Amino acid sequence: MDDLEKAILICFDESGTVDSELKSKAATFIQQIKETLSIPSICIEKLCFSKLVQVQFWCLQCLHEALRDKYSSMGLEEKSFIRKSIFSMACCEAVNVNDHNSVLVLEGQAFIKNKLAQVVVTLIYFEYPSIWPSVFIDFLPNLSKGRVVIDMFCRILNALDDEVISLDYPRNGDEMAVAGRIKDAMRAQCVPQIVRAWYDVVLMYRNSDPELCTGVLDSMRRYISWIDISLIVNESFTSLFFELMLVDGFPDQLRAAAASVLLAAVSKRMDSKSKLALLKSLHIRRAFGLVAGDSDSELVSGVASLLTGYAAEALECSKRLSPSDGKEISLELLNEVLPSVFYVMQSCEVDATFSIVQFLSGYVNTMKSLSMLTETQLLHVRQILEVIRVQIQFDPIYRNNLDVLDKIGREEEDRMVEFRKDLFVLLRSVGCVAPDMTQIFIRNSLASAAASSEDRNVEVVEAALSLFYALGESISDDMMRTASGQLGELVLMLLSTRFPCHSNRIVALVFLETITRYMKFVQENTQYIPVALGAFLDERGIHHSNVNVSRRASYLFMRVVKLLKAKLVPYIETILQSLQDTVAQFTRMDGSSKTQSGSEDGSHIFEAIGLLIGMEDVPLEKQSDYLAALLTPLCQQVEFALLNAQTQIPDESATNIAKIQQIIMAINALSKGFSERLVTASRPAIGLMFKQTLDVLLQLLVVFPKIVPLRCKVTSFIHRMVDTLGASVFPYLPKALEQLLAESESKELVGFLVLLNQLICKFNTGVYDILEEVYPVIAGRLFSILPRGDIPSGPGGSTEEIRELQELQRTFYTFLHVIATHDLSPIFLSPRGQGYLDPMMQLLLYASCYHNGIAVRKVCTTTFLLQKPDLAHAVSVVSKYMANPGREHWRAVKWIFKYLKGTMECGIMFERQHGDISVQGYVDADYAGELDDRRSYTGYVFTLAGGPICWRSMVQSLVTLSTTEAKYMAATKAVKELLWLKGLVRELGIKQNGMKLYCDSQSAIFLAKNQIYHARTKHIDVRFHKIRELVTSGELLFEKVHTLENAVDMMTKPITMDRFKHCLNLINISNWVNIRQGGDCCACGSYRVEHKPWIKWADAGAERIERNGAKRRHRPCVGLIHCLVVRDTEWVEGAGLRPRYGTEWFMRIQLGRPSSPPPRSATAINSLRTTSNSRPFGGREFRIESLSCKDI
Repeated sequence: MDDLEKAILICFDESGTVDSELKSKAATFIQQIKETLSIPSICIEKLCFSKLVQVQFWCLQCLHEALRDKYSSMGLEEKSFIRKSIFSMACCEAVNVNDHNSVLVLEGQAFIKNKLAQVVVTLIYFEYPSIWPSVFIDFLPNLSKGRVVIDMFCRILNALDDEVISLDYPRNGDEMAVAGRIKDAMRAQCVPQIVRAWYDVVLMYRNSDPELCTGVLDSMRRYISWIDISLIVNESFTSLFFELMLVDGFPDQLRAAAASVLLAAVSKRMDSKSKLALLKSLHIRRAFGLVAGDSDSELVSGVASLLTGYAAEALECSKRLSPSDGKEISLELLNEVLPSVFYVMQSCEVDATFSIVQFLSGYVNTMKSLSMLTETQLLHVRQILEVIRVQIQFDPIYRNNLDVLDKIGREEEDRMVEFRKDLFVLLRSVGCVAPDMTQIFIRNSLASAAASSEDRNVEVVEAALSLFYALGESISDDMMRTASGQLGELVLMLLSTRFPCHSNRIVALVFLETITRYMKFVQENTQYIPVALGAFLDERGIHHSNVNVSRRASYLFMRVVKLLKAKLVPYIETILQSLQDTVAQFTRMDGSSKTQSGSEDGSHIFEAIGLLIGMEDVPLEKQSDYLAALLTPLCQQVEFALLNAQTQIPDESATNIAKIQQIIMAINALSKGFSERLVTASRPAIGLMFKQTLDVLLQLLVVFPKIVPLRCKVTSFIHRMVDTLGASVFPYLPKALEQLLAESESKELVGFLVLLNQLICKFNTGVYDILEEVYPVIAGRLFSILPRGDIPSGPGGSTEEIRELQELQRTFYTFLHVIATHDLSPIFLSPRGQGYLDPMMQLLLYASCYHNGIAVRKVCTTTFLLQKPDLAHAVSVVSKYMANPGREHWRAVKWIFKYLKGTMECGIMFERQHGDISVQGYVDADYAGELDDRRSYTGYVFTLAGGPICWRSMVQSLVTLSTTEAKYMAATKAVKELLWLKGLVRELGIKQNGMKLYCDSQSAIFLAKNQIYHARTKHIDVRFHKIRELVTSGELLFEKVHTLENAVDMMTKPITMDRFKHCLNLINISNWVNIRQGGDCCACGSYRVEHKPWIKWADAGAERIERNGAKRRHRPCVGLIHCLVVRDTEWVEGAGLRPRYGTEWFMRIQLGRPSSPPPRSATAINSLRTTSNSRPFGGREFRIESLSCKDI
């Protein structure tokens, strides 16, 4: 033994006796040998003479690595030497024929042969077919040497499939190209010869060496997918395969291998006609009897895979072929094999590659188009149902685990829930194809399960009930209510049957779930209510010995009560009597009673009771008695705990606090059955009881100020009382909010903000006073907790703390959004809240730009100016810079807030209109208004009853080539919104045939009305021409409006102050509370005078305006003109104001030039004529606006 062999043995030693330092030296020495250029020669020499398997494996491994990494750098002589040497070893020949002491590698162990095969395949990868084209042909004569060479040849073929050809492993493009090259060369040169060699070997050795034949058949199976199928599927091979399968004397491994070869042939991809011919030629019925043996044997498993694969291919042929091409033949073959396939599915282990559900679903789908099923098909349907029933059954070995629901039972239950999903989908498909057969099968299954003994039928009963439960998902509500025929019998059977194994958890649960699913039948057939209630109220439900069943039964019973409600009034006494012991566990918390095992038990029971006694159908006297009997002892328990809070030791205090939490949950659940109208309007005595209960529970916040779970439960109850008591809860809110806010931590602040959100959403501005007191405290605390930027998430921070901060931040953003959307924004500008305006704006702006959640960014953005059409364009512009805002963008946002502060009293005014109420729209576009990419702005607004109901300002998605195109695209965008509004107002009872849309572009209107082809507009996308269809049909009245009277002008571009005010006036956005009192001329603001009979104009250098009995002085400046804008008019270019509703009056306004001396009067009204009233303007509303000449 030389040094290399010793080093190899040391490196391969696993006994632990070799010194680690010596082992490291040996590894270093071996690595040095591997890096020498002569390593292939060294390895081949060692393989020839060393009998040590460690040395042989190391040498083959080194050869494999050398060929893989250094083949391109080897010389021709070295390559030839390696090729000849390796081929000699693979053919069981000595490398040096003159040396009779050479070691034959093929005499070694199996892993040595596999490694040698891997080396041969590496040579084939690089040299076949260009350098070594005869590699396979050279092997074939050597097969006559016997078993050793044949086995080696099969190992080489298998390794070639694994390393190069098989698509079961991921391959890159180069590897796929090499695989294609090798397969093409083999098809052209040697595949027929190899196939013939396979046949001869199996025929010769089938009796003497079955193991060798098994290996040959395995190689054959691998190559069938890409060789000529006629070489395998012919009379000679088919007869041989079936002989191997059917003769009992052969080992199961050999028989199963023959079945796997046939399965590979059946599964080979080909056109449907050829596939049908192949299936027909096999005469597969010969193998049907083989599946009746031991289901665990390898033979039965192989034949089962063959039959299921055959059936899947026959089904696929029936789908693809037409009647003239052999569809009927494929169905005959399928019907022939299906009984055996059904047996396999029920009794045998099916191959993992075969999907039972997919196959059966495909077969069921073929029957959906049939008007009537044949007897054979009905038989198959029944067998499919039997397969489903068997497949969904739990394994009996897990019965105890599932009953106590330990870790193993929970895992098995989760696995079966997932496994059953597809099977239940299949069941519903079968139920649609053959509903009567499905219902009969389930009825028979239930009857059979009920008749079997208790120790054997747990899984059978559970499966039968699960089938009935799953069937309910495919039955409509109407069918379930009527439940005629078989379905009605099934429901009655379910209600009346008592299964002997009902004490088992999985049976009891599925029984209750199934009854709940079919409760609509009981809803229509009230005579069965007592039977249904009994299932929940006796030992099968709420009083079941298993706590998991009892808990689930409580929840399901609550659902049943919600469904039946008024129909349960006659049974209230019975129900309360049955639940007396459960209720007593809460009303008698004295330490001796049984403690609830789960907090949700009591909540569901009390919710069900609340739903029962909270109905108006219950007489007031009884309702009061029922509620008092429940609330009084519960409140007494709380009061007792409050009295003894100071004297209890810590352990007793913790126990009592847990009990109080359960009591609060019970009261909370009980109150859910009482509506706000009942407790505040029709039966205030009930409301008084809940107020007294609330007063008691609020004391917990004082006595236990730092018990977080208890505070959370009280907060939840306040939520409930807000919904139940309505506005009558207001007197309790200041005290409650003060206590909740006093000791609240960051985690509790989330719940506190949610409570405030509920109050705001329910009472709107009614909570202004409360919110004005609370907001500064909340803002101060939150701004001290929340960072201005991102929440740090470094390694030093706690994951739980970070999550709580993120949740608090999101809730705070929602809180600000709720304030802004419920007309409570003045809170931000109140004396105490104004100090937090700047940090709030900074926080919102930062979140709008950088927060990870898109929903949070939207909330923060819209919080600024939600429901403000006058700010639509401004918001659209600044929102483009959310990702990277600069100082100018921040300054623009601050100006928006200044505008908000100055227009707090402005709002939308809706008017009573003469005639029919109708939706009208205005649309406009600012051509190339976006300076960055020259896209145009779209703006539209729709009004109803004079006020805006929908608006938008946005940048168009495309760059337009003209003003006409920009406004045409804007009109199309507005029309889509108009169509939705038309459907909305129709649902509201407003019928409107033609909906008006006003535009100030005559060319866009003509383009919509005139469909004649024009070269200038041919490029406009087809989708923008939808408007033409609507105009032609009369659904859209696309009309012209003067630019000065287009209200949407303010949503597309910056305009002057007075023009902006005029646009607001056109859509009735007004200030009804305070009229701005301006200083000088250019900021005099707008004045609205309602039904004033006259207005007096001074002729001197000063102007006196009389308004509501008060006078103010106004000094005009040079170039200032006053414009009189009269309601109910429209501006017509060249004609001034025209009446909109037929009023016959007009006026003209004469404007002075800026350079000329100012007229003696600020405004000269040349003529004013009216026929509707002797007073100017007939007493109509009008307003005075100030404009400077330069603006005009």
